[in-house]
Amino acid sequence: MTPEMIAKIDDSGVIAVLVIDQLKHAVPLAKALLKGGVDAIELTLRTPVALDAAKLIKKEVSEITLGFGTVLTTEQVKAVVDLGADFAVAPGCNPKVIAEAVKLGLPFAPGIMTPTDIEMALQEGCRILKYFPAETSGGIANLKNMVAPYQYLGLKFIPLGGLNINNARTYLESPLITAIGGSWIAKSSLIHDENWGQITQNAQEIRNLISDIRTK
Repeated sequence: MTPEMIAKIDDSGVIAVLVIDQLKHAVPLAKALLKGGVDAIELTLRTPVALDAAKLIKKEVSEITLGFGTVLTTEQVKAVVDLGADFAVAPGCNPKVIAEAVKLGLPFAPGIMTPTDIEMALQEGCRILKYFPAETSGGIANLKNMVAPYQYLGLKFIPLGGLNINNARTYLESPLITAIGGSWIAKSSLIHDENWGQITQNAQEIRNLISDIRTK
């Protein structure tokens, strides 16, 4: 990742992981998050409307740092670059996908769960890595132990999978973490119900926690 994007993600402290399956939800969802102080999103490429939703967000809510998740192929890398993606992440560590992202200048964080994954990512020049699935892999304690041999390299991590407002602090207090990712902020059920008020409240809650931790 570029130093500018690393700084932007670190400043955000949290990335809202979104699954959008109706175009009409894209803009009000992004605005609800922004209203609550969350300005970075990971829009997962798991639905047919994901790319079109991203176009709308890019056009109507330009303050959002637009990231993409579940980027599994080189074709998807090209597609999100064409849309003006700020960054992208993947659940796993695919050297071909990473190489395409590097080639096209897309800040990219591959997914890691083992030391082998970390070394594959390092080989491709990555220094910001997605720790996934975080909670079922042993949480922050497991990450600290796994990263110990590599810590001198200054690696930073974005944990996703099983995070929520109740366990976020344990991750955010670690110097290994640049930002946390979570779908609880805007769960699919809240999006389907168009409960923008609750999404804004969830965003404010995590924003306040981050401020509390990082201003101490």
